Amino acid sequence: MRTQRTRRRNRAARPVALALALFLLGTLYAAIAPGSQVAADTGTSTQVAAGKALFQTTCSSCHGLNGEGTSQGPTLVGVGAAAVDFQMSTGRMPMARPGAQAPRKVNTYSAEEIADIAAYVASLGPGPAIPNSSAYDYSNLTADEIARGGEMFRTNCSACHQASGVGGALPGGKYAPPLTGVEPLHIYEAMRTGPQQMPVFSEGAIPDEDAAEIIGYLKSLEEQPTLGFTLGGFGPVTEGLAAWVIGIGGLCLVAVWIASRGALKR
Repeated sequence: MRTQRTRRRNRAARPVALALALFLLGTLYAAIAPGSQVAADTGTSTQVAAGKALFQTTCSSCHGLNGEGTSQGPTLVGVGAAAVDFQMSTGRMPMARPGAQAPRKVNTYSAEEIADIAAYVASLGPGPAIPNSSAYDYSNLTADEIARGGEMFRTNCSACHQASGVGGALPGGKYAPPLTGVEPLHIYEAMRTGPQQMPVFSEGAIPDEDAAEIIGYLKSLEEQPTLGFTLGGFGPVTEGLAAWVIGIGGLCLVAVWIASRGALKR
């Protein structure tokens, strides 16, 4: 009888011990892990909530109450925080009135307000995040790397922005804006988000190292001294026009003058 009772007690003790161990493990996890996690989630949720409230008072008239888009503005689901930071930090958004293209203007929002709206838009769907400065740092580039950045810029960007980054006209009343005086962060964000008619250059197409070299090339152009007539910096178009108007036109005037002098002598 005692042996049977001992066996029953042993069989009952195992589930009780297992349940007690699981309870202790769960209590220990609840005491250690969630503390920091809840604090982090609370901070993020608070920023998203603040961004949503600001978004609904400033952006929803064009982009919808939940960023789903309207006839006045595209959806913002999946554009990412980087797109918001670029558009708002450069003053392009919000637009005063709909148009073919949003021009760059003075920003009227604080960095905190932009960060809040960016956090809310990022919560709508995955997209490019605001980059760390190391992604576009060009301060330690060599002359060869900057020259390589110039080659990549002329290959991928000069068709719209011109070889010297002065911008140019596009069809439909749009234009490629000049890149002189633009913050490196905003140049990088434009590459990754493709604002307006600009194509998106992902990290697969242009890695961060190449993006930094392109930015370094653009900044080196700003440091170069201006010699002679730049003719707008548009390259062979204005140079060819000047050659025809001044060069060929001047030769025609000289030819007419020589012919007139010969006619007078006769």
